[in-house]
Order: sequence, then C-alpha cells, then structure tokens
Amino acid sequence: MRRKISVVVPSYNEEGNIKVLATRLVEVLKKVPYDYEVIFVDDGSKDDTLGQLKLLSGIDDNLYYLELSRNFGHQNALKAGYDTANGDAIISMDGDMQHPPEMIPQFLEKWEEGYDVVYTCREYQDEATFLKTRSSDLFYGVLNSLSDTKLEKGTADFRLIDRKVANVLTSLHEDGLFIRGLIKWLGFKQYGIHYICDARFSGQSKYNLKKMIRFAVQGITAFSVRPLYLATGLGLFFSAVALLYIPYILYSYYLGHAVSGWASLLATVVFFGGMQLLVLGIIGMYLGKLFMQSKQRPNYIIRSSNLQRVTNDLTKL
Repeated sequence: MRRKISVVVPSYNEEGNIKVLATRLVEVLKKVPYDYEVIFVDDGSKDDTLGQLKLLSGIDDNLYYLELSRNFGHQNALKAGYDTANGDAIISMDGDMQHPPEMIPQFLEKWEEGYDVVYTCREYQDEATFLKTRSSDLFYGVLNSLSDTKLEKGTADFRLIDRKVANVLTSLHEDGLFIRGLIKWLGFKQYGIHYICDARFSGQSKYNLKKMIRFAVQGITAFSVRPLYLATGLGLFFSAVALLYIPYILYSYYLGHAVSGWASLLATVVFFGGMQLLVLGIIGMYLGKLFMQSKQRPNYIIRSSNLQRVTNDLTKL
C-alpha cells in the first residue's frame, strides 16, 4: 500500500493565487511516488477564494477545502488543516505563491532519510523591503534571547512533518498558537532547508505592521516567561536607585541646601509611573493568556467542507 502525502494550505483572500498554486502543486505531486491530498483552508475570506476552491475541487478529486465560520487567523487555520489531514506526512505552505511547490521533492527526500520534521528558513529577494528583513531579524533575535526554544532566522510555516509529529501537535489545544515554535519545541529529528522566498503572484500581504507586532508578542509570550523576570529585575533596579536617592536628600537637608525643582520631581514621578504601567502590562498579557486558555474555546470552527471525514462530523452538529 502506497503511503500518502497531505498538503495543507491556509488561504485568506487569495482568489488570484488559488488556481495557479493548485496547478503547480498537482504537477509536482503527480511526479512523486505517493498518494496525495491537498487541503485548502478558507480562513473566512471576503473575496471569491471559496468559490475558486469549490470549482477546483469539482475538477480534481484530490483537492479539498475547509470553510471556517469566520477569520480565525493564519495559525488557527493551519491547525485546522493539521487536525484534518490524514497523510503519513503533512506539508504546510502559504497560499500566496511565496512558498515554491517545487521544493516538495526535497522535503520528501529528507523524510525518507529518517527526518521527522523538514522545515525551511526563508531568504528574501533583493526587492524585499528593508523594513521586512530587519523586522524579521529583530523578531527572531528577541525571541531567541528571551526563550529557551531557539528558532533560526527566517523560519517559516513551509515545512513537512511526519504523522507521529502531527499526532502530538493535534493533541495540543493552546490558545494563541505559534506553530513554528511548537514544532521546534516538540523536538524529534529535524532538518532545515534555506530557500529564496518568491514574490507574491497576486494580491497584497495580509501581515501589516500591527499584525506583525501582535504575532511577535504572541510568539514571545507563548514560549518564554523571561519578560516577567525582566519586569522583576526592573522593579529591583529602580527600587535600588530610589534607595540611593535617600542619602542625597539627607545630605541636602543637613547642609541647608534647598531641594528645589518641581520639574525634576514631576519627571521622576512620571518616569516611575510609566515603568509601573509597563510592568503591569507585561503581567497583564500573561494573565490574559491564562484567562483565554481557561475558556477552552476551540481554535477554529468548520462551517463546511467537501472532505468526507469532516462532512460526517459536521452532520452530527
């Protein structure tokens, strides 16, 4: 019996890319000695992405779609694909054509050599913006300095994972997913491949600066409590500085020097007030994550699908 490969593609407003990506994927997968399925996860798209997926799935029996009930975010859509796929190996990639399907045979070659995870580290083309490359480097630098789970710069969600890795991953039900960090944290035998990131075929990136910052904070707080230690360290440092200020006050008092300057006093109060808010904000982020996790809400909700095993579950709702 031939082994099976699943390809998971989270998609949000990618109507201009779906057909081209599906064509390239099928061309590659037909050449490998495995059965295959391609699962597109429509993450609440507002354009005709779902319509394109339904059309393609009617043409090719190996193409499937999951329609989520709303936009749950890229990481949750990716988790939906992992939870649904039943291949012996699962390959994940974005739907914007920046992950070249032609690399799949390289993944499979390393998988056959015994690697449980084959991940990629992207390198941007020359036309990539300075802000994009620098912000990516900054993110991984900060994450690695604060977390015990180390990620190579440019680590992407373009990877292959073995079925045993997928089984562990699907058993996790964390709020605020950071899957590339989870994959690294799981361990197993891993191999990294560097690749040149292709330009988008159509449309614009869905990751604006606000989303990038939110994703960075999510990744850091998901794999490190060192910001809490940093907050404690800041508190101790400024408490020590405040204690050192006491001898100066006593010295000025006994020598009759007037302690003047409302401006300096106000600046000090505002500065320490800001530091207190910063520390409380860090603590608040972790409390908020605990609060959301305690609700135990699902990472995603599937509205419809043409995948039979998913359809059977939906009919029970």
